[in-house]
Amino acid sequence: MSLLRWLGLCALLLVAACGREPVAPPAGKGPALWRVEGHGLDGWLFGTIHVLPKGVAWRTDKIRAAIKEADQLVLESAEIQDRARTMALFEKMGRSPGLPPLEARVPVDEREELQRIAGEGGTSTQLLSSYESWAAAMLVSAAAQQSLHVSGDEGVEPSLIGEFRTADKPISGLETVARQFGAFDTLPEAAQRRLLAQTIEETQGMKALYERILRAWLEGDLAAIAREDEMGEQPDPMVVEAVLVARNRGWSEAVGKLRGRPFIAVGTGHLTGRDNLIGLLEAKGYKITRVQ
Repeated sequence: MSLLRWLGLCALLLVAACGREPVAPPAGKGPALWRVEGHGLDGWLFGTIHVLPKGVAWRTDKIRAAIKEADQLVLESAEIQDRARTMALFEKMGRSPGLPPLEARVPVDEREELQRIAGEGGTSTQLLSSYESWAAAMLVSAAAQQSLHVSGDEGVEPSLIGEFRTADKPISGLETVARQFGAFDTLPEAAQRRLLAQTIEETQGMKALYERILRAWLEGDLAAIAREDEMGEQPDPMVVEAVLVARNRGWSEAVGKLRGRPFIAVGTGHLTGRDNLIGLLEAKGYKITRVQ
């Protein structure tokens, strides 16, 4: 699982943030934005990044215009507006009694790094041991992301939600949070443990990788984002199918039910690679035009 895609699902678990110098897209560039037309729909598709440092000025004139013209906001899940409910669901789905110690679920050579990440993130492997392996992987990733000085509160989605609420425009989602967590919860234990081990491995060099992803996102450089996604150890095919491919297919079906001028905002990681959302929508006859 690449950092770009993993960041989104950890966003609600990541609450730490600190200041840094504001950054903005280079002149004439900006995060990727598409026009989507067909089947009673004339809207926009925007590739987001779910966690950001404070002060990132990602809005461009084209993004502002699209937001103003849109008659609704469509997110991966509208339920992220209720953080308490989402966290309660994570606790309900992510915990199980009688689980083995977390250290016993990772390779021996990863155990010391696991303990370091947990300690620096303000938790412990003892506390994490009450979580299923997929949920522990999310929490380990969120703990490691503390060093990035980013926050889900500073991400694109909360900003969009606030703007559309102020404009009294409806907000909906392509799936439920239960569906998001369920994609992991239904994985076989062996696949969950491989995901956990890979999460630990990828924390090394995370800061440099995130900086590259952020820069590429601000420039709308999908090719660079795709390259980052393909670098390093490739994720378990079973995880890719459940967490990315199957969800993208479900989203393409949900988009098929939309009408009007929606501003559809999903993680940029879902717009590149195999069976990405853009390709699936084009296969259904939608006209997708890059406008930024």
